[in-house]
Amino acid sequence: MSAQAYVTVRGSVAVETEVRRSRFLCVVERVGGGAAEEAARAVVERQRRAHHDARHHCSAFVLGPPPQPVERSSDDGEPAGTAGAPMLEVLRGAGLSDVVAVVTRWFGGTLLGAGGLVRAYGDAVRAALDEADVVRRSLLVELEVDVPHADAGRIEGELRARGTRVLGATYAGAVTLRLGVAPEREPALHATLAELSSGALAAREVGRRWVDA
Repeated sequence: MSAQAYVTVRGSVAVETEVRRSRFLCVVERVGGGAAEEAARAVVERQRRAHHDARHHCSAFVLGPPPQPVERSSDDGEPAGTAGAPMLEVLRGAGLSDVVAVVTRWFGGTLLGAGGLVRAYGDAVRAALDEADVVRRSLLVELEVDVPHADAGRIEGELRARGTRVLGATYAGAVTLRLGVAPEREPALHATLAELSSGALAAREVGRRWVDA
């Protein structure tokens, strides 16, 4: 998707698969915010502690919005490139971000070979994603506009009717409306405010944040 939207998972999901008696438990979980990488690593460590009898806890994560998310992967003792990389490729292929995948493997006694491991780890993540609830995230521009008390109800009603999010209102000498719009709709919002007030009202941007659609 564009840099104004991306998809992630809602919550977490865990799915177990088996390949030639080796068990693969994949946990996919949403992580994000200012400490997203630490949160992703904490999910890996949680799985390591919970399943300390397993030989490998391989991981991959994609964090932050496009076009340059943070990406990491770990083979955790499996042959290089046979676990973390295929897991990461599945996350990329699904277009996901703000997500961590951890695959815990219990060895079943039969060697799978490099190709078998690549398929098994990739399939484990795919199986988990098949069960995951996927949600779209969009960039929201937040603006404020000061409206005379006498006009506030009318202006707010018109803005809502035209699809603008009214996030809140503060009452003082004037009514300060806090508005939210997608970036591509910001010019239309300014035009609407000018139309409704004969050019008297102008909104100012106060921030931007990502929200679930």
